[in-house]
Amino acid sequence: MDIQGKVAIVTGGASGIGAGLAKRFVAEGARGVVLADVNLERAQGVAGEIGGTAVAMKCDVSVEADIQALVASTRRQFGQVDIFMSNAGILGKPGGIELEDALWDKMWQIHGMAHVWAARAVVPEMVARGEGYFLVTASAAGLLNIVESAPYGVTKHAALAFAEWLRIAYGRRGVRVSCLCPQSVESDMTKDGTGSAGLNGVLTPAQVADDVVRVMKDETFLVLPHPEVAKYFQAKGQDYDRWLGGMQKLYGLHSVK
Repeated sequence: MDIQGKVAIVTGGASGIGAGLAKRFVAEGARGVVLADVNLERAQGVAGEIGGTAVAMKCDVSVEADIQALVASTRRQFGQVDIFMSNAGILGKPGGIELEDALWDKMWQIHGMAHVWAARAVVPEMVARGEGYFLVTASAAGLLNIVESAPYGVTKHAALAFAEWLRIAYGRRGVRVSCLCPQSVESDMTKDGTGSAGLNGVLTPAQVADDVVRVMKDETFLVLPHPEVAKYFQAKGQDYDRWLGGMQKLYGLHSVK
């Protein structure tokens, strides 16, 4: 897809990957770029720095009504939604089965249902036009896993699975679908350290945006800013038990006991 002249929504647009993508979409000539974030003041600051066609809107993606309102406001201002970058995410805290249900539920809402709710809001109009792009940020944890946080790894798997399903169901109906699966990227999530996700380096949001735009032009599915992730994913499929053994060693080094 050529981004020039398109209208894009980016959730989690106030920082990190979201802010980097919003900046790049404006540079690519989008006629409207909405930075959606629960922190409106911060999103407004980023939109002001980007300038051009960037605007900020408040949205808590863990609430379906907020997503519906975001899409409705974007349509009122720009006429339609061509690109939806479902990017917002949270790290939570490290741990596993002992973590409270409230954290698991929040992760399910933000990393799982938020993508469903966004698709529910924009995919029908994309199908009607015969064109649109829906992107999901799932992280390398969606393809692999992450040893520090069970709810993060599990819900990012769900994000990837939903993106796959969207591609299967709507890929022949004009809706392009891609899934972004980076390891560590400069953001609020990495300011206190990167853990196992930083083993192959920490990228800038601008570097990730380069890869997203390239994949959008090629209309392929996976966006892998860290090329090592593809090798790990292949190793996982070729010898699952050996891969699990390697992850167990990583768990010993990086998990919170």
